[in-house]
Amino acid sequence: MHLSDEVESRSELVMEPRTLRVTDSNIPGLEEILTPDALAFVGDLVLEFFPRLDSLLRERVLVHENLRNGTLPNFPEETRGIRNSNWKVRPPPPDLRQRRVEITGPVDRKMMINALNSGADVYMADFEDSHSPTWKGTVQGQVNLRDAVNRNIRYTGADGREYNLGSKLAVLMVRPRGLHLVEKHVLIGSKPVPAFVFDYGLFLYHNAKKLISQETGPYFYIPKLESYLEARLWNDIFDYSEKVLKLPHASIKCSVLIETILAGFQMDEILYELRDRITALNFGRWDYIFSLIKFLGHDPRFLVPERPLLPMTTPFLKSCSVLLAQTCHKRGAHPIGGMAAQVPIKGDPHSQEAIDMVVADKKREAAEAYEGAWVAHPGLVPVVKNVFDDHSIEFKNADAIAEVSHDDLLRVPEPKISEQALRANVAVSLRYLESWLGGLGCVSINNLMEDTATVEICRAQIWQWIHHSAKLLDGPSITRELFQTILKEEMARIRAGVGLQANEEPNYKTAGDLLDSLVTCESFPEFMTLLAYNYLE
Repeated sequence: MHLSDEVESRSELVMEPRTLRVTDSNIPGLEEILTPDALAFVGDLVLEFFPRLDSLLRERVLVHENLRNGTLPNFPEETRGIRNSNWKVRPPPPDLRQRRVEITGPVDRKMMINALNSGADVYMADFEDSHSPTWKGTVQGQVNLRDAVNRNIRYTGADGREYNLGSKLAVLMVRPRGLHLVEKHVLIGSKPVPAFVFDYGLFLYHNAKKLISQETGPYFYIPKLESYLEARLWNDIFDYSEKVLKLPHASIKCSVLIETILAGFQMDEILYELRDRITALNFGRWDYIFSLIKFLGHDPRFLVPERPLLPMTTPFLKSCSVLLAQTCHKRGAHPIGGMAAQVPIKGDPHSQEAIDMVVADKKREAAEAYEGAWVAHPGLVPVVKNVFDDHSIEFKNADAIAEVSHDDLLRVPEPKISEQALRANVAVSLRYLESWLGGLGCVSINNLMEDTATVEICRAQIWQWIHHSAKLLDGPSITRELFQTILKEEMARIRAGVGLQANEEPNYKTAGDLLDSLVTCESFPEFMTLLAYNYLE
């Protein structure tokens, strides 16, 4: 399904009474989370803000069409005054003033306990890229968050080991799903509710007052924004929620991920729209690369090389990284660096090499005036924290950084592509999709913690290489037929590696069919999750 199809479907929503209908009530924990009052609050949010959401998603479609017709992203002319004037965001609350290391992960119960106990400054509980949005997993995630807020979350492993919260916990933040997704198990009228409203509304309703009483607050990470008008929608949702739930003004705080190239041109504006609430911008690297291909990949000038040749020193990534840090320091927000996805393994001789790579990358970010970064594994928390505690690193003065131009943000390197890299994109996509279809959205593959963003960039690259018949280094051009041959070979290799017969694991067959449909269609599918969500229960 394309985004335009989803928008067309949503436009048929009839603004009926706020009563929501749950299509599957046979889920543990559902009655304690989807209470009548909580559902009524979610329904109020849907009725109040659906028309604007519908309009913004339609605007996305128009913008995307203009990009395909040759328009390039640029800094908005109508907001020049905001970029050129002096203003700052509201100072962060005390518990968000230090953010050297933030750990992210799905809303799984055991992972949540480990993340909160990890020693990180912030834990981002994720309903988005590292979450496979099964109905059971999504409801249980809300139960887990409520129990974590109430400090009574516990877990007993299969080996009998007990997991409990310690005395010092990371500050909790929650990432709801993106604006483009729906929660198909909850209907208003005959249409599914927006997934971000469902995730946000339930967490806020059940936990906001408790969090405020603990001298923290309901804090959110906002994903996948494409414009400052979408940031304005979020700000108005926050305002409305505080009034309805009788919360103190601006007690809801947020951070925003810059993970689309369109948002990269509107960072000042996004900060401005959320200026009473926003505390940080975070650079989402993989999704940012994916968005460049999605929006501009039809143009041969933006043909990208293989993933290993896209380090953060790549011109368009380096320029956005520098601009993000500079913008945050100018406006009083935290600049938060990218994900360290490595998984340290005790006894592995390559673990120290991986840690050294993490340290080098975080030193680069610290030298660009970043104040912290993300990790996917508790073992990396002290590693990254030590880098940002090291005052010997020479921080740059953000005001002295040369202006980042429109051309800088669009400068891509020469498209070098090896068969090995093409095979790697196919293999990691198959392995991740198989796990995602089975309900696991955060998966260790080749000692890296992978999430949806990995598949998005992999399949986007393959689609672009096929679309332009890109030539392999010392090899043939990349065609649909070559991809499908490699797909069969990698499928057989994976099955042999895990000892499966061809008919024993339907998720691998579905994963292969999904990947094939994502990379061989003529027009670019907007999001993997829009297509794959239909396969989840």
